[in-house]
Amino acid sequence: MHRNIDLKVLYFGTPVVLISTRNPDGTANLAPMSSAWWLGDQCMLGMNTGSQTTRNLLREKECVLNLPAAAHVDAVDRLALLTGTPALSPHRIEMGYRYEPDKFGAARLTPAPADLVAAPRVAECPIQLECELLSAAPFDADDRATALTVRVLRAHVDEHLIVPGTTHIDPLRWDPLIMKFCEFFGNGVQVHPSRLAEAWQIPRTTPVGAA
Repeated sequence: MHRNIDLKVLYFGTPVVLISTRNPDGTANLAPMSSAWWLGDQCMLGMNTGSQTTRNLLREKECVLNLPAAAHVDAVDRLALLTGTPALSPHRIEMGYRYEPDKFGAARLTPAPADLVAAPRVAECPIQLECELLSAAPFDADDRATALTVRVLRAHVDEHLIVPGTTHIDPLRWDPLIMKFCEFFGNGVQVHPSRLAEAWQIPRTTPVGAA
């Protein structure tokens, strides 16, 4: 039997993306997100309109989409409640966010130069996509979110993931970090508690297989 409920979160399961952009002073910003989907060589990103990442993307017209594996969940979770915007709204302060100008350092990740864009790649991520911004439009009537379309200009992929003799990724070797209802999953199992879920007051459940 189905029941009608007002779902607070609609994250049914999408890959986590670390978006690297360049700040106005030339330093790097790094932000985790999971509202992303791909079609052809383009990707649609759903971002908070007031976020530093959105501002950087609209100004610089470029970014790098870094896809972490499930093994990198610790680094991603360290970024969960950090923001590159110095002025925090009361709501974000209440949720536990704090300003952090050095996101790479806070996540203990390594910036690496990109080939075609100014924003850095995340060296640890098995897949890194250099992108250019194609369009941006309000996602809702209140302009709280922005839908940004980017085109992939160059893909950097760990050789271990490539099917030998092809330009295809082996799906059996690629274990992406998945955000499912604000919790982290990899290879079908929960891999790490989420600070974001705690901040959003998402109820904890007993992992499958746990006593």
